[in-house]
Amino acid sequence: MNASRLSLFVFLFALATTLTGCDAIAGIFKAGAVTGIVAVFVVVALLFFIVNKMRGPRP
Repeated sequence: MNASRLSLFVFLFALATTLTGCDAIAGIFKAGAVTGIVAVFVVVALLFFIVNKMRGPRP
């Protein structure tokens, strides 16, 4: 396992342990449905970007 994958696992573990599901859902419903959809889209896009950067250039 290389250092970039290890750092990804550490980041995801820290994210999963500090933000519980119920707190996230409660915050989304307080802010509104549209804000929640945008927030989910941004998080998924950010994770996709990070994973693609870690994989490196594809031939």
